[in-house]
Amino acid sequence: MRTSAKVVAIFGPTGVGKTAVALKLAELLSPEGRRVVAVSADALQVYEGLEILTGVATAAEQRRLEHRLVSFVALSDTFSAGRYAALAHAEIDALVAEGSLPVVVGGTGLYLRAALAKLDLKPPPERGVRERLAAELGARGSAALHTDLSSYAPELAATIEPNDSQRIVRALELARQGHTAARTGPSQLWTAEMRHPTLLAGLTMERADLYARINARVDAMLASGVREEVAAAARCHPSATARRAVGFSELLDGDVAAMKQRSRNYARRQLTWMRKLPGVHLIDLSRRTPEQAAGEIATAAGLRR
Repeated sequence: MRTSAKVVAIFGPTGVGKTAVALKLAELLSPEGRRVVAVSADALQVYEGLEILTGVATAAEQRRLEHRLVSFVALSDTFSAGRYAALAHAEIDALVAEGSLPVVVGGTGLYLRAALAKLDLKPPPERGVRERLAAELGARGSAALHTDLSSYAPELAATIEPNDSQRIVRALELARQGHTAARTGPSQLWTAEMRHPTLLAGLTMERADLYARINARVDAMLASGVREEVAAAARCHPSATARRAVGFSELLDGDVAAMKQRSRNYARRQLTWMRKLPGVHLIDLSRRTPEQAAGEIATAAGLRR
């Protein structure tokens, strides 16, 4: 007899419609007396003041489905996956204990796995390592260091742009000290071992359809005031972590086309990463409505009576 999932995770690329599916899942299960609460798994939605840019569920959507771990970190703060994991585990465990259904929703791969599994998230590297890598970055360039990272941890390198020097340096700090699982075995990012029985639903879409949605999403952000939001955030001395939000630097430069291109590039990497996840239940939204996707998730998770 199959055990019903205690947790549902909805992962997918930016713009695919994760929130819409989560809302429909909550509506589907509500008549059966099942309380559903969304737990965000997004590295940038944690920041208060970047709600439009990072796609946080609107106030109206949050009245329909409670969202946790969004908009609670100051822009000047540097947040980490380690801090997130502790908070996410506490939220998920409490919801499971009370009989509610946590629906982990997001597009940040590391945060998704941090919420669902026990990852060995290491502390900052030894003194001097970062400085040496910074010097090496200046001498060789980010592309060369990205190639080095690929030799240590190819799965992780595939999620980082060759010109994203900050993330490359941080990943190499861990890899060269032996902190990445790539040195000792399969990467924890691909583990099938979960803390609770979980259905992992991966939302996909035909590439052309997805890119059209992303372009339209950026246009909708502009109409909602994302330029003004980013300008206000820039005056609050945002951390380097907060500035990584897709579109932050592009909007400050007034380059909407670059923002759309970076969003499409990020979506492509998310799709590649998602298809490597063990046990993922893929749902193509090119051929399904959010209601149909929610029904498929409920059935696959054993949540329907």
